[in-house]
Amino acid sequence: MTSFIASLIAPILAAPAEPALPKSPDSPYFWMPTRSSTVADQIDWLFDVMVWLSVISCIGILGAMVYFCMVYRAKSRSANERVELTSDHNTTLEITWSIIPLVISIALFVWGFKGYVDLRTVPKDAMQVHVSGQKWKWSFTYANGWSDDVLHVPVDTPVRLLINSTDVLHSFFVPAFRVKIDAVPGRYTELWFHAIHAGEFPIECTEYCGTSHSDMLTKVIVHEPGGYEKYLEQAELLEQKKPPAELGAELYAKKGCKQCHSVDGSRLIGPSWKGLFGKSESLSDGSSTQVDENYLRESIVDPQTKLVQGYPPSMPTYKGQLKDHQLTALIEYIKTLK
Repeated sequence: MTSFIASLIAPILAAPAEPALPKSPDSPYFWMPTRSSTVADQIDWLFDVMVWLSVISCIGILGAMVYFCMVYRAKSRSANERVELTSDHNTTLEITWSIIPLVISIALFVWGFKGYVDLRTVPKDAMQVHVSGQKWKWSFTYANGWSDDVLHVPVDTPVRLLINSTDVLHSFFVPAFRVKIDAVPGRYTELWFHAIHAGEFPIECTEYCGTSHSDMLTKVIVHEPGGYEKYLEQAELLEQKKPPAELGAELYAKKGCKQCHSVDGSRLIGPSWKGLFGKSESLSDGSSTQVDENYLRESIVDPQTKLVQGYPPSMPTYKGQLKDHQLTALIEYIKTLK
């Protein structure tokens, strides 16, 4: 009886749960995701015009082909072999089928160029987020220095993304926002959007970048008013309260380490972390080194200094991307992998 009463009282005494983030609205469109940014309507309208122009043109051309095949087909072998004058033309018809496509092409160019200018003109008051692509992970850094593998933005606010790649060519694409641009090594690219719906929307890489290209997926979370600021306030405080090894395990997944380093001893692009700490590691220059805290820190911040024998120099530097407590957390996590 006591346990029954306790089960009834417990939900009342429990702290109220935070309201769940609204689910992204289902798309009412047959072949397109929901239009969730200010530019989506304009892009979809022009896309639909081009699709239906293509459909109408295709039907017209196929219809004319069938009509000519039926009307002008040879009814007998003798009729087909008669010599007739066939080199003739209709000037009016030729001008018509040249002028009409020209007018349509110019109209599509004007509307398309206007949309392009809108997409490339970032509002002056846009909030900025740094985006970094690497095999095979997206990383987002906010104004307060906090980094995450999920993009968080406020609703009804213009957002500018400053994008780079640390290794190869990637491409950042948010289908629901109709925005896409390449992430290029050695330079910055940018795009902007203004989300009009709160919810979660997928982010994809649309440039083949290696064996795990199809796994380079994440999402953008669009917060209701006030939710974005609350997220930034709580995120870093929550991270710093976690035990270092537990935080290191989370960073192993969030920072893309698991794409190249296994924790079960299997061989990937980089050495496995299982049993790594305290081991004597052979280097590519023929020397060897003891794997301790300093070696691990140097390998994360400047990975090309001491290359492990048998592995390519493919790891990017994390210098400036990880704070001291994050480096410590990763090292403590590696030490637990016996």
